Amino acid sequence: MNRFYMMAVTAAAATTVFAADKVDFAKDVKPILENYCLRCHGDEKPKGGLVLKTKADAVRGGDNGTALTPGNPAKSPIYTLTILPPTDDNVMPPKGEKLKKEQTDTLKKWIEAGADWPTSEVLIARKLEVASSSAADDMANVMEVHKTILAKLSEKAQADMKPYSEKIIGSEVSFEMVPIPAGEFVMGSPESEKGRKPDEGPQHKVEIEPFWMGKCEITWNEYELFQFSEEEKKRRNQRNSPAELHAQADAVARPTTPYVEMSFGMGKDGYPAISMTQHAANTYCKWLSANTGHYYRLPTEAEWEYACRAGTKTAYSWGNDIADAKDYAWFVDNSEGKYQKVGKKKPNPWGLYDMHGNVAEWTLDQYEPEAYKQFVNATAKEPWIRATKPYPHVVRGGSWDDDPEKLRSAARRFSDKSWKMQDPQLPKSIWYMTDAQFLGFRIIRPLKVPPPEELQKVWKSGVERD
Repeated sequence: MNRFYMMAVTAAAATTVFAADKVDFAKDVKPILENYCLRCHGDEKPKGGLVLKTKADAVRGGDNGTALTPGNPAKSPIYTLTILPPTDDNVMPPKGEKLKKEQTDTLKKWIEAGADWPTSEVLIARKLEVASSSAADDMANVMEVHKTILAKLSEKAQADMKPYSEKIIGSEVSFEMVPIPAGEFVMGSPESEKGRKPDEGPQHKVEIEPFWMGKCEITWNEYELFQFSEEEKKRRNQRNSPAELHAQADAVARPTTPYVEMSFGMGKDGYPAISMTQHAANTYCKWLSANTGHYYRLPTEAEWEYACRAGTKTAYSWGNDIADAKDYAWFVDNSEGKYQKVGKKKPNPWGLYDMHGNVAEWTLDQYEPEAYKQFVNATAKEPWIRATKPYPHVVRGGSWDDDPEKLRSAARRFSDKSWKMQDPQLPKSIWYMTDAQFLGFRIIRPLKVPPPEELQKVWKSGVERD
């Protein structure tokens, strides 16, 4: 876990019990107002003449008087209208989007405490995170993308696989892919390996089919084209990219606007994207597949370790000597407390950069501490522990904030609810893990393209919501 986060948690635990009950405007109240109120009460033709962009706006009110009376929830429509029965014509927000009790309680406590609202906080309307399109509509999109992938597929066998660079259509951004040959390897670590954990055994044989893997981790340059759909559309319009080239990608759900600057000041141009959920990473792969016409997805845990080892049997792809870590990886001893630009250290034997350190990387698998036991008596072929619950899922590779032992080829880590602790939304976001500033991902492209039903299971696990 991020050591800065641990320090914050320790400090918070030392405060008085009363601090836990204090409502923080930016974290607790602002998301409610921006998600549910500003769509009707922004500054463009606000409903009932009521604008809610600032505290002064709320106190001044609209056609029916003030919306906020600090210290008195009963005289604050900003609260009282949210607790009306769903059948009442005056209930807010309208259209069946009734607030949860935790949210109305938050508003009440905030107003009772004086409705602290800094003058620097000017609200903007945000897109409410809602369930994605129906399963039928989603599957129809997957089937269209699948047709495009098959039509574009030119490589038929491993011998056809070459390194390549691909540009994201409608942009100047490109990424590089490296072919990974089919093969067999021993997954897990021996009991004698320094830093080994029980969940890394027993060792077992695994067969892997050929695929391409991202030469580097996904950067903000790539990810923000997906994350900020409106900006992406502006950029492609400036490049006169034909609308028909984007129809399938535009049908893919995109993330909601984040509440904080997601690089946390560590840099964006050439730096790895971070703090996305596994669902967000999976959906990026779907969007990228629709954009490019090539089948992209997250690697399974087995595929990831196979590619990381690159034919080696040592603790790291460079050998067993921790002293050499500085040449191949960004970790706690050399990262200067932040992630670094991708591709600046030495690659592993198959030409993949930052497989050890920089940012930890999502895989497709659900984490099971004893998963390897089932494969002891026979060679596992393309194993994948499919997700059946929101947590935990497997993360590999270690990060800029980790000790060298956590960067080992066999080291396993798993997601946790605490990675979303500061997320102010209820329910928690399906897109962001604000407290996982050590977490990113890289993509693979299998040579074999499965049927559309399988693509759907890969891109959407069905357990995205906490």
